[in-house]
Parts: sequence; C-alpha cells; structure tokens
Amino acid sequence: MRKKIISAALAFMLAAVSLGGCGQEGKEAADQSVITIWHDKEDAVVQVLQKQLDELAPEVTVKLERKSDLTEALKMVGNDPKAAPDMYFFAHDKIGVYAEMGILSPVTDFIPMEELEPYMDMTIKAATYQDVVYQLPVYYETLLFMYNKRYMKEEEVPQTTEELYSYMEENTKGGHYGFVEQHSTAYYSAGWIHGFGGYIMNDQGEPGLDLPQTQKALEYHKKFVELMPGESEYATVNTLFSEGKAHATIAGPWLVPAVRQAGMDLGIAPMPVVDETGMPIAPYSGVQGIQVLKIAGENKKEAVELVLRKLMDPLLQVDLAKASGCAPASEACYEMEEILSDDVVMAMKQTAENAVPMPNRPEMDVMWTVAGNLLADINMSGRGVEESCVKAQKEALRLIGQMK
Repeated sequence: MRKKIISAALAFMLAAVSLGGCGQEGKEAADQSVITIWHDKEDAVVQVLQKQLDELAPEVTVKLERKSDLTEALKMVGNDPKAAPDMYFFAHDKIGVYAEMGILSPVTDFIPMEELEPYMDMTIKAATYQDVVYQLPVYYETLLFMYNKRYMKEEEVPQTTEELYSYMEENTKGGHYGFVEQHSTAYYSAGWIHGFGGYIMNDQGEPGLDLPQTQKALEYHKKFVELMPGESEYATVNTLFSEGKAHATIAGPWLVPAVRQAGMDLGIAPMPVVDETGMPIAPYSGVQGIQVLKIAGENKKEAVELVLRKLMDPLLQVDLAKASGCAPASEACYEMEEILSDDVVMAMKQTAENAVPMPNRPEMDVMWTVAGNLLADINMSGRGVEESCVKAQKEALRLIGQMK
C-alpha cells in the first residue's frame, strides 16, 4: 500500500511539473508576442502610433509607455530583461550613447539596407552611428524662417542675410524688432555656423569651436545680435513674435499652432543665404524614430520586425505629420496631396536639403554646455570672438578627454 501511495504521489508531482512546464512555455510564447515601447511623445502622436500598431494584434501586442526622463531611464535599465523596454521611440541624437553602452540592435538586423533606400538621405545619416543604422526614421523637424505678414510683406522677405540685416535696421524701433532668435542657444546659432562652413562638432566627435569658419560666423552674427533683445530665452523670443512685437524669427514647427491660433497671418520662407559664402543658414535637424534594444532583437526578432515594418508605412507617416507638424522621413510621402499642400512640412523639406543632423555622438552631451557658454561670452559679456573660441575649444577637448 505504501508503495502505491508513493507511486501515486510521484505521478502527481510529475504531472504537476509537466503542467507547470507547459504553463511556463505558454508564458514565454505570450511574452515574445508583447512589445513594450518607451516614448516621450504628445498624446496626438501616441494615438496615431497606437492605432496603427494595434493592427498587429493578435500576433503582436504593442504597449506604448510614456517616460518623462527617457534618456536617463534607458541608461539605468540598459538591457535588464526585467526593467528594459523592447524598443523606444525618440530622437536620433542619443543613439551614440546607447550604441557605446552596447544595448542597441542595428535596424538592418531586421530590415535589409536596400529597403531603407526610399528614406531621405538626411534621415538615414542621422540614424547612423559608426557606419551602423540604429534607428528606423519616422519623421523629422528643422527650424524655419517665419514672418508676420502684417508687418513683413512678401516682397520684403529677405533672400540673404544682408537683406535681413537691412530690414532689422529699418524696423527695430518703437518697441518692435525686425528679427529675433535665441541667439545665445547653441541649437539655434548652429545654423549660422554651418552657413560659414564651421561646426560645433563633426561626425568624428571633434569640436570645431576655434575653426576660422566658426569664428567668422560668430563675428558676423554679432551685428545681428546687437539689434535683438539681450534676453534671448525661448519664452521671450516666442512671446515677442507671437504678440507681433517681432516681425520675423527662426523657430521650430512647434510654434506654428500657437501663432496661428492667436490669429497671425503667418508666412514661412527659405532660410536666408549668407552673402559671404553663398550658403544658406543651415540649422540642425532632429529625426524621430524607433530604436531596438538588443535583448528584444535577440529574443523577439519576429515581433520586432513586424513592428518596424508597420512603422515604415508612408500613410502612417502622413498621419503623424498631421498630428505632430513635422515632416515624414519617407520620400514617397512627398508625392501625396496631404503633404504637398502643407506649407509647414514642405518648408521643412526645403530646409532639410541643407540642414545638418544633430550629432548623435556621446561627446555632444558636453558640447551643448560648452557652446552655450561660448555664445554667452561673445553675445552677452562682450568678450572677443577669437579669445572666447580658443578658450571654449580647450574646455571642450578637456571634457571630452575625461569621457574616455
């Protein structure tokens, strides 16, 4: 009898183990069909993304999770299977940081390189770090030259920087400014530097703050700054333009809804060309898209590929452009009437032909601070350009050296 009881107990235990194993296998299969994507996007964008990605069900379930400090959160979780997402939707400029951490999978592990050819060259360049494509671009943004048609007539829109300066001289009076911008913020001043052939940092992670071209740009830009308010913060500049106290500005597409809602008859024009170089002011561009964490690339390859291919749909990119005010990454979208008739998107497309993707190297983290301090030195403290540039270059090299 005792033997029978023991035998029965063993049989029960084996059955339980077997059933538990089946349950575990079922759980693993279910986990492999669930994709978690971190993001920091506004609700309008998230709604478009979620609607499109829900079409993958029941094969794949996609969960979009908002992270207020996404960049730091990713640094903390890395590829921890218990805490990390499978993918994240974000700008391209942090790709180098995460690639150096070893937590990203190349997009080309899932999508052959030839299938990325329909994307704008600028967006693929932005998505590439050390010759590896780590992002699937979805849309991008650039700064735009905007003007208030109430004050600046179409025939007065400056084609060159000297025409802009002349307009500023004539119209900066009585509490009005001919033109304003965030002149001491590196993101905005970069366009002027690029217009002279200089750069804040190149593709190899080398700072260029003391280059002759950079110094010429900053010296030339000083006369424009003298005709702007000393306070050049985001709120001040945008308020002046929104309230009609500034006739023109260089700003991002995010400003467009607010000024139109305020009743402004808004005009958008190509960036003025620098007379001395024949090159236009060339701002940075930011490319938004999807990146894949290595742990998902290794364990959920089929589900990841389905998500990526869903986000390659040009019609989705059109819907996102409508929701975000930014421009689609796929060239095919620019054959569609919804995009061709959108003056903001088409202006960004034109600006993007000369725009420079924000550097995606880790070294850029220190360059924002150093370049900002340099601009404050030149534009606000009145220090000499050459002296300030040489000093800033040394500081940049010192800080970059500490990162290695």
